[in-house]
Amino acid sequence: MAFTKKTVRDADVDGKRVLMRVDFNVPLKDGVVTDDTRVRAAIPTIQYLKEHNAKVILMSHLGRPDGTGFQPELSLRPAAEKLAELTGYEVKFVEDTYGEKAAEAVAALEPGDILVLENVRFDKREKKNDPEIAKTLASYGDVFVLDAFGTAHRAQGSVVGPAAYLPAYAGFLLEKEVDTLTGIFADPERPFVAIVGGSKVSSKIGVLDHLIDSADTLIIGGGMAYTFFLAKGYTVGSSLKEEDWVERAGDMLKKAEDKGVKILLPVDNVVADHFGEDAEGEIVDSDKIPDDRMGMDIGPKTRELYAEAIKGAKTVFWNGPMGVFEMDQFAAGTEAVCRAVADSDCTSIIGGGDSVAAVNKFGLADKMSWISTGGGASMELVEGKALPGVEALLDA
Repeated sequence: MAFTKKTVRDADVDGKRVLMRVDFNVPLKDGVVTDDTRVRAAIPTIQYLKEHNAKVILMSHLGRPDGTGFQPELSLRPAAEKLAELTGYEVKFVEDTYGEKAAEAVAALEPGDILVLENVRFDKREKKNDPEIAKTLASYGDVFVLDAFGTAHRAQGSVVGPAAYLPAYAGFLLEKEVDTLTGIFADPERPFVAIVGGSKVSSKIGVLDHLIDSADTLIIGGGMAYTFFLAKGYTVGSSLKEEDWVERAGDMLKKAEDKGVKILLPVDNVVADHFGEDAEGEIVDSDKIPDDRMGMDIGPKTRELYAEAIKGAKTVFWNGPMGVFEMDQFAAGTEAVCRAVADSDCTSIIGGGDSVAAVNKFGLADKMSWISTGGGASMELVEGKALPGVEALLDA
C-alpha cells in the first residue's frame, strides 16, 4: 500500500533549516541510554538530510516531565550523545527549546550541522498543542519533517503544530511504518496469524475487532485472556479481569465463530498466590484456576498450541506479551511465542510496546521482518484510525 503523503525526498533541503520531529523517547539509566532502537531508527533520515546539505534541528520528548521546566533526569542530552556515538557525526545540543538560547543555536548552524533541542515536554503547552509553541518551533525551520512514528497519533505542539506554518514532509521511518502496518492488512499472505497480549481487553478492543475481520487465526494471551475466560463461564481467581468487558469479549468470540476465524485462548496457565518477584508459579488448566491464585503466564500446553499455529503462518502480527515476562519465572510463555515467530517462515510484524521489549530481551530482534517503534501509534493504525501527525503532512 503506497504512502499517500510527500516524503523528505520531495523537499528542497539544500542549505535549508530542516526542523525534524524524532522519537528519542528512550530508556535511561544513570544518564545513559539503555536501548538505542529509536535513535537508530531516525538515522537514515538524518543522514539523508546531512548529505543533502541541510541544517538539521531535531526535537523530541522523553518520558513524562511535569511540564514546569527543566528536569535533569529527563534531559535529551544522553540521546544526542548516543546519536553522535552511532553516526560519528558532531551533534550539537542546546539546553533550551523555546527560548533565546535555542534560537541562537539554530541561527549559528551551517549546512550539514545537526542540533538537538531540549525535551519539548518541559513546557506543558507542548501536550496542549498550544499555537504559540508551534509558532516558536516553526520559526527555527524552513521545512518540517515528521519522523516520530511513535507520537504520530498525538495532536501535540511539536508533532502537528509546525505543519501549520511550514511545508511538512514525512521522514523515511514514518513512511516505512505506515506502509508496513497498513500493507499487512490490505493484502496479507495467508494464513495470517495475529497474536494479541497485554493486560486489558478494553485498551485493545478496536484492534481485536479489526483483527477478527482480517486474520485467519487470533491468538490471545496475557491478562486480557482472563476476561475471555469469564465470557466462557470459567472462574479466574484473583487474576486481572475486566467485569465490564465480559459481555463484549463474548460478542467477539461469537463474531469470530460466525466469520470462521479461529480464536485460540490459553488451555493452561501458570498461576501464583501473589504478584511479586518472589512468587512461585504452578500450572493449572484454564477452567480450574483456584480462587486464591492469579494468572501470570500461559502454561506449557498453551505454548505448544500457539507455537504450532504460528509455525504454519505466512504473515504474523504480534502485539503484547503472554504474561508478566519482566519476571523471569513468568517469561516462558512470551519467550515461546517470540521464538515461534522467529523460527517461522513468515513475514513478521512486531507492533511496538512491550512486544519490542520482549524481542530484545530474548535476543531475537534480527529474526523479525519489521519491528515498529510505536506502540500506541501502531495500534491506532491497525484499528484503521487516521494519525493526526500523518494527516498534517503534504499530500503526495
